Amino acid sequence: MIILTGKADSYAQFITVLLIFVAVLAVTAWVTKWIAGYQKKQGVESNIEVRETARIANNKYIQLIRVGETYFAVAVCKDAVTTLGEIPAEQLKDMSTLENTSGFREILERAAKKENEEKDH
Repeated sequence: MIILTGKADSYAQFITVLLIFVAVLAVTAWVTKWIAGYQKKQGVESNIEVRETARIANNKYIQLIRVGETYFAVAVCKDAVTTLGEIPAEQLKDMSTLENTSGFREILERAAKKENEEKDH
Protein backbone atom coordinates (compact mmCIF):
# COMPACT_ATOMS: atom_id res chain seq x y z
CA MET A 1 0.00 0.00 0.00
CA ILE A 2 1.36 3.35 -1.01
CA ILE A 3 0.85 6.15 1.48
CA LEU A 4 0.59 9.57 -0.09
CA THR A 5 2.12 12.40 1.83
CA GLY A 6 2.51 16.11 1.37
CA LYS A 7 1.49 17.57 -2.00
CA ALA A 8 0.40 14.26 -3.51
CA ASP A 9 -2.01 13.68 -0.61
CA SER A 10 -3.57 17.13 -0.92
CA TYR A 11 -3.97 16.70 -4.70
CA ALA A 12 -5.68 13.35 -4.16
CA GLN A 13 -8.04 14.90 -1.62
CA PHE A 14 -8.82 17.78 -3.98
CA ILE A 15 -9.58 15.42 -6.88
CA THR A 16 -11.78 13.28 -4.61
CA VAL A 17 -13.74 16.27 -3.35
CA LEU A 18 -14.08 17.59 -6.92
CA LEU A 19 -15.43 14.24 -8.17
CA ILE A 20 -17.93 14.05 -5.29
CA PHE A 21 -19.03 17.64 -6.03
CA VAL A 22 -19.58 16.85 -9.73
CA ALA A 23 -21.52 13.70 -8.80
CA VAL A 24 -23.77 15.67 -6.43
CA LEU A 25 -24.39 18.29 -9.14
CA ALA A 26 -25.30 15.59 -11.66
CA VAL A 27 -27.75 13.93 -9.26
CA THR A 28 -29.27 17.31 -8.40
CA ALA A 29 -29.75 18.17 -12.08
CA TRP A 30 -31.37 14.80 -12.78
CA VAL A 31 -33.75 15.07 -9.80
CA THR A 32 -34.69 18.64 -10.77
CA LYS A 33 -35.54 17.58 -14.34
CA TRP A 34 -37.53 14.62 -13.05
CA ILE A 35 -39.55 16.79 -10.64
CA ALA A 36 -40.16 19.42 -13.34
CA GLY A 37 -41.46 16.76 -15.71
CA TYR A 38 -43.72 15.35 -13.02
CA GLN A 39 -45.14 18.79 -12.16
CA LYS A 40 -45.63 19.66 -15.82
CA LYS A 41 -47.53 16.42 -16.34
CA GLN A 42 -49.74 17.19 -13.34
CA GLY A 43 -50.41 20.72 -14.63
CA VAL A 44 -51.41 19.57 -18.12
CA GLU A 45 -53.99 17.14 -16.78
CA SER A 46 -55.55 19.76 -14.51
CA ASN A 47 -58.74 21.75 -15.04
CA ILE A 48 -57.34 24.72 -13.11
CA GLU A 49 -54.47 26.81 -14.47
CA VAL A 50 -52.93 30.18 -13.65
CA ARG A 51 -52.49 31.76 -17.07
CA GLU A 52 -50.96 35.10 -16.17
CA THR A 53 -49.89 37.03 -13.06
CA ALA A 54 -49.34 40.78 -12.66
CA ARG A 55 -47.86 42.30 -9.51
CA ILE A 56 -49.64 45.45 -8.36
CA ALA A 57 -47.94 46.00 -4.96
CA ASN A 58 -45.90 44.11 -2.37
CA ASN A 59 -47.67 40.80 -1.76
CA LYS A 60 -50.58 41.83 -4.01
CA TYR A 61 -51.20 40.29 -7.42
CA ILE A 62 -53.88 40.06 -10.06
CA GLN A 63 -54.05 36.64 -11.65
CA LEU A 64 -55.83 35.37 -14.72
CA ILE A 65 -57.06 31.87 -13.93
CA ARG A 66 -58.65 29.30 -16.23
CA VAL A 67 -61.13 26.95 -14.58
CA GLY A 68 -62.37 24.49 -17.17
CA GLU A 69 -63.10 26.74 -20.16
CA THR A 70 -63.95 29.84 -18.08
CA TYR A 71 -61.50 32.62 -17.23
CA PHE A 72 -61.53 34.60 -13.98
CA ALA A 73 -59.55 37.58 -12.71
CA VAL A 74 -58.67 37.28 -9.04
CA ALA A 75 -56.84 39.52 -6.60
CA VAL A 76 -54.35 37.64 -4.44
CA CYS A 77 -53.18 39.31 -1.23
CA LYS A 78 -51.26 38.09 1.76
CA ASP A 79 -54.29 36.68 3.59
CA ALA A 80 -57.09 36.75 1.01
CA VAL A 81 -58.09 35.83 -2.54
CA THR A 82 -60.90 37.90 -4.06
CA THR A 83 -62.71 37.18 -7.33
CA LEU A 84 -62.72 40.32 -9.46
CA GLY A 85 -64.89 38.87 -12.18
CA GLU A 86 -65.33 36.50 -15.07
CA ILE A 87 -63.63 37.39 -18.36
CA PRO A 88 -65.00 36.15 -21.69
CA ALA A 89 -62.36 34.25 -23.66
CA GLU A 90 -62.97 36.51 -26.69
CA GLN A 91 -61.68 39.55 -24.76
CA LEU A 92 -58.32 37.96 -23.99
CA LYS A 93 -55.24 38.34 -26.13
CA ASP A 94 -54.24 35.30 -28.18
CA MET A 95 -53.43 32.72 -25.51
CA SER A 96 -50.91 30.94 -27.74
CA THR A 97 -48.57 33.92 -27.29
CA LEU A 98 -48.62 33.30 -23.55
CA GLU A 99 -47.62 29.67 -24.07
CA ASN A 100 -44.76 30.49 -26.45
CA THR A 101 -42.55 32.05 -23.80
CA SER A 102 -38.84 31.73 -24.31
CA GLY A 103 -36.90 29.11 -22.46
CA PHE A 104 -33.84 29.92 -20.39
CA ARG A 105 -31.48 28.78 -23.15
CA GLU A 106 -33.07 31.16 -25.68
CA ILE A 107 -32.91 34.09 -23.26
CA LEU A 108 -29.27 33.32 -22.46
CA GLU A 109 -28.38 33.11 -26.17
CA ARG A 110 -30.10 36.46 -26.88
CA ALA A 111 -28.23 38.08 -23.97
CA ALA A 112 -24.89 36.71 -25.19
CA LYS A 113 -25.62 37.86 -28.73
CA LYS A 114 -26.54 41.33 -27.48
CA GLU A 115 -23.36 41.51 -25.40
CA ASN A 116 -21.24 40.51 -28.40
CA GLU A 117 -22.91 43.17 -30.55
CA GLU A 118 -22.19 45.83 -27.90
CA LYS A 119 -18.52 44.79 -27.76
CA ASP A 120 -18.24 45.10 -31.54
CA HIS A 121 -19.46 48.72 -31.50
